[in-house]
Amino acid sequence: QVQLVESGGGLVQAGGSLRLSCAVSGRTFSIYAMGWFRQAPGKERKFVARIDWTGGSTYYADSVKGRFTISRDNAKDTVYLQMNGLKPEDTAVYYCHVHGPRDYWGQGTQVTVSS
Repeated sequence: QVQLVESGGGLVQAGGSLRLSCAVSGRTFSIYAMGWFRQAPGKERKFVARIDWTGGSTYYADSVKGRFTISRDNAKDTVYLQMNGLKPEDTAVYYCHVHGPRDYWGQGTQVTVSS
């Protein structure tokens, strides 16, 4: 079993910044990649960012490219999402994701961006 603990969500004004963290415990020996998804009210869960665990290659949704940065600390089994230049349309519940032999999800953390 794998457990994910997220932190860093909150309320910010447009143009502000937040950093989300996701720490993984349990059977972490075979992680392929970690990433972030988000789900706004009434919308489907959408991909935000991904980082490959071994090589560190990163991938971003077009809507966040240039504003968000995903990074990792393999020794701590932790992934981060630095979010700069936040916009009201970034408001959503953000979910940490582990991609491996099985897929795991965090509980979600609310990010709210006011105008």
